[in-house]
Amino acid sequence: MASGNHSRITEFILLGLSADPHVQALLFVLFLMIYLLTLLGNLLIILVIHTDSNLHTPMYFFLSHLSFQDLFYSSVTVPKLLENLLSQRKAISVEGCLAQVFFVFATTGIEACLLSVMAYDRYAAICHPLLYGQVMSKQLCERLVWGSWVVAFLDALMNILLALNMDFCDVQTIHHYSCELPSLFPLSCSDVSTNSAMLLCSVLLHAIGTCLLIFFSYVRVVSTILSIGSTSGRSKAFSTCSSHLTAVSLFYGSAIFRYLMPTSGSPLELILSIQYSVITPLVNPLIYSWKNKEVKAALRRITIKYLQCLSTEEI
Repeated sequence: MASGNHSRITEFILLGLSADPHVQALLFVLFLMIYLLTLLGNLLIILVIHTDSNLHTPMYFFLSHLSFQDLFYSSVTVPKLLENLLSQRKAISVEGCLAQVFFVFATTGIEACLLSVMAYDRYAAICHPLLYGQVMSKQLCERLVWGSWVVAFLDALMNILLALNMDFCDVQTIHHYSCELPSLFPLSCSDVSTNSAMLLCSVLLHAIGTCLLIFFSYVRVVSTILSIGSTSGRSKAFSTCSSHLTAVSLFYGSAIFRYLMPTSGSPLELILSIQYSVITPLVNPLIYSWKNKEVKAALRRITIKYLQCLSTEEI
C-alpha cells in the first residue's frame, strides 16, 4: 500500500436506502426477514441434499455448493445493511469497506462460475446421457467447484490490490447501502483509469466467459430436446433446465448491468444491487425446489423421519 493511502479519510458514510427513520424501521424488518429466510432456505437445501442419498448426483452436488455460496453471498452485505438501518451514523472504515468490496466481487464471480458449471452439467446430462456418469465424475465436479472459487478470488484479489493504491480525499459519502468497487471510483482523488480498465476486463471476461458457456450449452440442450420424439420426454427434459435458466436470468440480468453502468447513486443502481446480492440468494432455493419433484420428495422423506423420531421419543 502506498504511504499516503487513506491518510485523509479513515471512514466512509453509507447513505443506504432511505434517510427517513420510519422507512428505515420498516426496511430493517423487511431485510431481516429476507436474511433469515435466505439462511433457512439455503441451509435446508444443503441439509436435504447431503442427507438424502437419492440426491447424491452431480446436479445436486452443484446445487448444494450454490446454496452454500448464497449463504456466504448474502452474509457479505445484509448484516452491515441491517446495522446501518438501526444506527444514526452509518459509517464504515476504509479497511472494512475495501474488505467488503473484495468479498462482494469474489462472491459475485463465484455465483457466475457456478451457474455456468451447472449449465455444462445439464448439457452433459441431456446431450450425452449414456456417458453422463463418466463425463461428470466426482473428481471433475470437485475440480469445477474449486476452480470456480479460485478463479473468482484471484480476480477479486487483482482488483482489490489496485484499489489499495487509491487515495480518498474530501468526499466520503457513498450513495449506496454497501461498498462496491464502482462506488469507490468517484471518491478517489487519484487516477483510477487503471482500476476502471481492470474492472471492465474482469466483468467482460466473467460475463463473456460464463455467458458463452451457458449459451452454447443450452443451444445444444435445446437442439437435443427438440429432437426427442415424445411430448412427455421433451417436457421432462425442459423441466430440468427451467429452474437453472430462471436463476441465470435473475442473476446475470442485474449483475452485469450494475458493474457496467456508470456510478450515479440512482434508484436503479440500488435496485440492481439488491436484485443480485439480496433477492437472488433468497429465491434460488425456491426456484430449485418449487417444481423439482425429487427435492420435494426428499423433503417429505426427511419430514416423515423427523416426525417418527419425535413420536418415538414421546413413547
